[in-house]
Amino acid sequence: MLNMLRDITQAVARASSLESALNILVSQTRLAMATHCCSIYILEQQHLVLSATEGLQQSAVGRVSMPLSQGLVGLVAEREEAVNLADARIHPRFKLFPEAAEEEYRAFLAVPIIFQKQVVGVIVVQQPEARQFSESEEAFLMTLAAQLAVVVRSLKHKAAITNVQQQVVFSGVNASSGIAIAHGLVLGGVISLEQPEVNCFDIDAEIQRLKLAMQRCKDMLSSISQRFEREKSADVASIFTAFQLLLDDSSLGGEYAREVALGWQAESAVSRVSLRYIKQFLEMEDPYLKERASDIRELGQKLLRQLIEPGRLELEPDKPVILVAKEVDATLLAEFPRQKLAGIVTERGGVNAHAAILARALGVPAIVGVDDVLSIDIDQKLLVLNANRGQLLVSPSPAVIEEYQLLIDADVEKQKQFSAELNLPSVTTDGQRIHLYLNAGLLSGIASEIAECADGIGLYRTEIPFMLHQRFPSESEQINVYRQVLSAAGDRPVVMRTLDVGGDKPLPYFPIKEDNPFLGWRGIRLSLDHPELFLVQLRAMLQAAGNGNQLQILLPMVSNLDEIDQTLKYLEQAFTELNQELKTILVRPKVGVMLEVPALLYQLQDVAKRVDFVSVGSNDLTQYLLAVDRNNPSVSSLFDSYHPGILRALKRAVDECKQYDLDVSVCGELAGEPYGALLLVAMGYNKLSMNQGSLARINFLLRRVSKQELTDLLESILQQSNGNQVRGLLASFLRKHNLLDLINMD
Repeated sequence: MLNMLRDITQAVARASSLESALNILVSQTRLAMATHCCSIYILEQQHLVLSATEGLQQSAVGRVSMPLSQGLVGLVAEREEAVNLADARIHPRFKLFPEAAEEEYRAFLAVPIIFQKQVVGVIVVQQPEARQFSESEEAFLMTLAAQLAVVVRSLKHKAAITNVQQQVVFSGVNASSGIAIAHGLVLGGVISLEQPEVNCFDIDAEIQRLKLAMQRCKDMLSSISQRFEREKSADVASIFTAFQLLLDDSSLGGEYAREVALGWQAESAVSRVSLRYIKQFLEMEDPYLKERASDIRELGQKLLRQLIEPGRLELEPDKPVILVAKEVDATLLAEFPRQKLAGIVTERGGVNAHAAILARALGVPAIVGVDDVLSIDIDQKLLVLNANRGQLLVSPSPAVIEEYQLLIDADVEKQKQFSAELNLPSVTTDGQRIHLYLNAGLLSGIASEIAECADGIGLYRTEIPFMLHQRFPSESEQINVYRQVLSAAGDRPVVMRTLDVGGDKPLPYFPIKEDNPFLGWRGIRLSLDHPELFLVQLRAMLQAAGNGNQLQILLPMVSNLDEIDQTLKYLEQAFTELNQELKTILVRPKVGVMLEVPALLYQLQDVAKRVDFVSVGSNDLTQYLLAVDRNNPSVSSLFDSYHPGILRALKRAVDECKQYDLDVSVCGELAGEPYGALLLVAMGYNKLSMNQGSLARINFLLRRVSKQELTDLLESILQQSNGNQVRGLLASFLRKHNLLDLINMD
């Protein structure tokens, strides 16, 4: 049984087209089940179309079509479950299609092919004699359908684009919000580090080729580094400076040239040197040195690009593109002038990868984790990227393009309205002052007009500078970054979160491999296990703050009181050491904890005895309460911040914090969403921290609503049974106040 399943699945997966795959599927399934007929119906525009068969009339393929409300095949798709009948003819949903010539068949077994809750098609087996298919036969067909769902879906996408030129929609994870319309540019997918070994006949000419390519690489890296330094993003610029050093004659640059001198073509030389060093570094025991293999690989691919397709990035300034790639590194992204880059789509990568961080800093719409997007030819095809919904539309119709252009135009007008009031305080119509703070990780995101209008920095993610270095940043490097952050905030408060890596935020030079990273070694757990790193960070924060009182320190992923106590001891140690070393009295900062582990909800009375404030991390709190990995596309639809259980937890948190005189704010994504901000204000939160792209919109919204009205609405919201009902009530509230159309963003 297992061998048959494997053989059929592998044969279908190897097929070059949807048509051949489906023909292989019905042929081998009919033989495996020893049945007279096997057919497959594919769902197209809410109609099930006979797409392949062995046993029915071949001329019926493509001609037999039925809506989900008709026929037994429609019943299977409609119910999303198997139908097993001894005699199909006596079932009330039986529908005969004369052109298929299926009059002789009575026994009927059909199962749906479902990919991520969406019906892709239905596979059917039939026999002339009236009999019930056995449980094992039914189980076999259901297992086969489940295994083939992703293959059939992928081939269906490819066929739709290459043959029919109709709109096809891919789904991914939103890494940077926004909407873009542009032609696709598939880049990097065909260049592999494993190049063929080719000898050269003119060594001098080949060395000159190599030097020109390396110089182009250096020039590109230098211009990128300078651009980010001008934009006060020294933390980003450091990525590209490190790569420049590797191209020196004393480093890999010299190794490439020596390999060419031995008689190898430049591409072969770069490949041979890179692979040799990657192998050596991967065999090392030291985690930091082992991770250097990724730097060598990335630089090698950059240099190969300059050798193989040096003009690929020379785009017309008036033709922005949506970059589509397997994975986009920060260097490749920064190569594009901002006006040429309309959006980013990748098969791999996380929402906190380097490219995603840069995309948000540059305001470029981006989605990641788009399965199979490179399995089809979309280079130069017109695309619509709706990152707000995590969607990529390939070959959209003119009507769809027009609708999205209207959305883009409307969004521009909305932003003008929002920005006009940005410098005004956020006060509800009945006089409740709501303080709006900024979530930031890049220096360029702080030194801006929008940031100046915030009440302060409610969350500075110190892990971002760590992620953008090639090693742990030194104490002096951290002091420099933290001073710039405090200076950019003027005299406003700055909440700095201690290193929060692990889970979806790995450090490239400190890899953490765990079966379940979100429940593993991350946040404060890692810091406390490495006091030599933690003390350096605490010392750097204290020295950057000096005698000022701006700094507040926030501890991530706290799950028990001992972690707070241990941290306070380390903070006291750093404080005492610095006072002695510097012969001065530093200001002791306020200390707070992230409320994201549910257990801490039930210990807030004890927490209040130890720290000064609590910052609710709604993202992690939601995923832990719902037991849903928000970055896993298979279950991402279950991640719902408006789940009534989540809302009740948030209400409990603010009520208890007030009871124990504990300052409280929210720094998760919920605070930057219109519905979320309304709910949080209704609950009693008056400090919200969000990304800079949300600041003007939330300020505009809160200045037009009444705190009392929101409080009155909250009671019925908390009684709803699901998140959709919650959103419905909030939509009705905004519609009543003529705010829904202004706030909605697709």
